[in-house]
Amino acid sequence: MRRYPESRRIIQPGSVVRGPIAARFPVSHCGWSVVLALAALLLIVATGCSKNDGNGGGSGTNAAHAAQKGSNGHGKNGRKPSQPPIPIAVETARTGTIASYYSATATLEAEKQARILARANGVIQSLQCEEGDFVREGQALLKIEDETYELLLAQAEANRQKFQDQFNRMKGLSDQQLVSMQEFERVRNDLRAAEAAEEIARLNLSYTTVRAPFTGRITSRMVNIGQNVNQATELFLIADFNPLLAVVHVPSKEFKLLKQDQAVNLTLDSNETRLSGRIKLVSPVIDPTSGTIKVTIEISEYPEGTRPGDFAEVSIVTERRYDRTLVPKISVFADRGDQIIYVAVVDSTAERRVVEVGFQDDESAEIVSGVENGERIVVKGQRSLKHGSPIKIIGDQQEVEAVPTSAVAETTRAGS
Repeated sequence: MRRYPESRRIIQPGSVVRGPIAARFPVSHCGWSVVLALAALLLIVATGCSKNDGNGGGSGTNAAHAAQKGSNGHGKNGRKPSQPPIPIAVETARTGTIASYYSATATLEAEKQARILARANGVIQSLQCEEGDFVREGQALLKIEDETYELLLAQAEANRQKFQDQFNRMKGLSDQQLVSMQEFERVRNDLRAAEAAEEIARLNLSYTTVRAPFTGRITSRMVNIGQNVNQATELFLIADFNPLLAVVHVPSKEFKLLKQDQAVNLTLDSNETRLSGRIKLVSPVIDPTSGTIKVTIEISEYPEGTRPGDFAEVSIVTERRYDRTLVPKISVFADRGDQIIYVAVVDSTAERRVVEVGFQDDESAEIVSGVENGERIVVKGQRSLKHGSPIKIIGDQQEVEAVPTSAVAETTRAGS
């Protein structure tokens, strides 16, 4: 359609009109009102043509919009572009044995501990051991001044000898029936009392040397040289570290298969060293207050430096299951309240499975339902997957870990 840009000019009264309008409608033959009406009509027609051209010429805008839509994930046919495969690592579900564990924290204790007390009165003359020393049963630990006890022993010996001489004389006379039996029995009883007094004096003298009651280590010394002690004064603490014990209280509902000599795993809290022990004692009764059973664990072998008082995490097997489907524990994760595993299907796609998990240990998880033995389980890269995501199985798990996080994120966005 032909445009008349001149029609947009405002015609002032008395002005000369040129161009197509002047040729067709001379001003001299028409009034100004007619000229203005025609000008308005031409403006309306020109505006309509401009709109039509906008729709036709707007195909460029529509093309840009279509191009933008295509860039949002749709091609010429409205299909999504192919998603690049996500690198993963897999392991095969297998059949095996798994156990349930009862875990608790226990304090390591020495099997034998004792407070060594003074049994004689006096001043400490010397010390033969120090804290941390290893001592054997009967070894001297401390000496108390013993002059008084030696004198008492000498006095008791002399008294006993006196009655011994009397008894010897009386016995000769009794054999000749020169003394009564009553007199002879009196002298014999006096001798027995003197002998007992001598033994007591000798025993008291022995108490001035304090000795180890059993083989172990001195864990504490409470006295010093020159200190005056009385009977029952605490001198040392001694403990036998071999073996060490750990006591736990197992709920009766968790008890099940616990028995003596059963193997137990322990982990030291101080340095995370793993230890092995065995159940030494199982209480025959249930504590009515707590509903637990006391279990004593014996640890015969442990690294040097392990001491009573250290905390240990104790794991006791309470039940075992055989011929169960097992997968790596790291392959199972929670998603919106479900336990999820991804399975590699024909080396090309990932399949999302909701599974029921049974027992778990440090490495494996029992799958009650959802996975069959022999299926390939995704153990690396599974958190970047969706159901049906294309995958690429990489044999070396380190290659999966080496994939940049940004690349995984880009892959995930492309598939969303």
